[in-house]
Amino acid sequence: MIIGGSRLSLSISTLAFGYDDLQLSSTIRAYMILVTGGAGFIGTNFVLSTIAQTGEAIVNLDKLTYAGNLRNLDSLAGDARHIFVRGDICDRELLGGLLAQHSPRAIVHFAAESHVDRSIAGPGEFIRTNVVGTFSLLEEARTYWMALKGAGRERFRFLHVSTDEVYGSLGPQEPAFSEQTPYAPNSPYSASKAGSDHLVRAYHHTYRLPTLTTNCSNNYGPYQFAEKLIPLMIASALVGKPLPVYGDGQNVRDWLYVSDHCDAIRTVLERGRAGEVYNIGGDSERKNIDVVRTLCGLLDRAQPRQRGNYAELISFAKDRPGHDRRYAIDAAKIRRELDWRPQESFESGLEKTPRWYMGHPEWLAGRG
Repeated sequence: MIIGGSRLSLSISTLAFGYDDLQLSSTIRAYMILVTGGAGFIGTNFVLSTIAQTGEAIVNLDKLTYAGNLRNLDSLAGDARHIFVRGDICDRELLGGLLAQHSPRAIVHFAAESHVDRSIAGPGEFIRTNVVGTFSLLEEARTYWMALKGAGRERFRFLHVSTDEVYGSLGPQEPAFSEQTPYAPNSPYSASKAGSDHLVRAYHHTYRLPTLTTNCSNNYGPYQFAEKLIPLMIASALVGKPLPVYGDGQNVRDWLYVSDHCDAIRTVLERGRAGEVYNIGGDSERKNIDVVRTLCGLLDRAQPRQRGNYAELISFAKDRPGHDRRYAIDAAKIRRELDWRPQESFESGLEKTPRWYMGHPEWLAGRG
C-alpha cells in the first residue's frame, strides 16, 4: 500500500492494509516497525529482509529524494505487511499521525543525507535532514512513548542508524574505532551525523527514551546509489568510462556487506541494552585502490571487455577536501554482548555485488 501526502486520517483495517478482517489487522498492528528512509540503499535492504525473515509489518516513511527509489520495493507491491508513506521526517504533524495511527513497537531511523561530496557542496540540507529531522522524530517519539502503558512502553525502542565517520580519521597504526572513541567529524556530513547521535544520547539521558545507536562502517551490496565507490565503479566500467579514484587511492575503509548490517540492526533492536551504542563492522579494511582493482578482476571474469581489461580504465582524480585517511571499526562489543558477527567476508560479499548489478541492468541504468 502506498500513501502520499502528509496528512493521514486512514482506517488501518480498510485502507492501510486493504483487509476487512479487524482481527487480522489488529494482529499485524501489534507487531509493527516504523522505518524512516526505507526506500534508500540500506533501508531498502532492511525492509525487504525483515519482512522476508520475520513477517513483521513495516510502515516505511521516505521522502524519495534522489537517493530513494520506490522501485526498489516492487516485490512488496500488494503485500499487506508493507505500508509506504511518502513524507519528510521534518514534518512533525505527519510523524505524530503515523505513530498514533499505527502504534509501532519500534522506530528504526535510516533517513539521512549521506554523501560527503554533496555535503561539501551544499551542507544546509544535511543539517536540515540529519539534525533537524532527527530532532523532529525524537520529539514525536518521546510524546508517543510517554503515552504508552505497560508492556508496550517497556518494549518500545528508538534505533538510530549512524556512521563510523563521526569518529574522524585514523592513522595507519592507530587502534580501530570503539564506542569510547571521541567524536571528531571532519566533513559537514559527518558533523551532521555526530549532531544527531548526540541528540539521541541526550534524549535517553534526559527523558529516558529507550534509544539505541549503531555506528557502521562502509556498506556495499544491492540497491546502492551509483554515486558511491563500488556501484560507481561497476556502472562506469560496464560502459567503458574512466574509473576515477580520489587522490593516491590509499585511503582505507572497513567494508560491511549490507545484509550483514541489516542482521546486526535486527540483533541490536531485539537484544541491545537501551541507551547503548554498538559499532558494526565487517572486519575488512581495504585501500580504495585495492577495492577498485579487485572489482576490475571480478568484471574481467564475469563480462570481459572486447579489448584489454577493466583495470586499464582506472584513473586518479583530485582528492576531496579534508578526505579522511582511514576508518576501522572495533566490533568487539556487539560480538561480546549480542553474539553478532558478519556472515560475509569481503571477498564473498564483493563477488556477489557486481553479479547483482549485472543481473539488474535496468536498475543500474536508471540510477547511474
